[in-house]
Amino acid sequence: MQCVICKHGETQPGWVTVTLERNNTIVILKGVPAEVCNNCGEYYLNESVTDEVLKRAEEAVNKGAEVEILRYAA
Repeated sequence: MQCVICKHGETQPGWVTVTLERNNTIVILKGVPAEVCNNCGEYYLNESVTDEVLKRAEEAVNKGAEVEILRYAA
């Protein structure tokens, strides 16, 4: 797929680190599967990966974590 951000690169399967922040909670997920642009590095998550990332972030917020660093494993 062509990158919608830079319009020059093509995406390829890879692994990324996703950082999310809500209120006083920061969640970092390492090793998340994604399509990564070979030009600018922008990444795209598919729907099931996005759902899992958001679920884990919500769990961290709900338990009152200030910083949570997780390894993604589906």
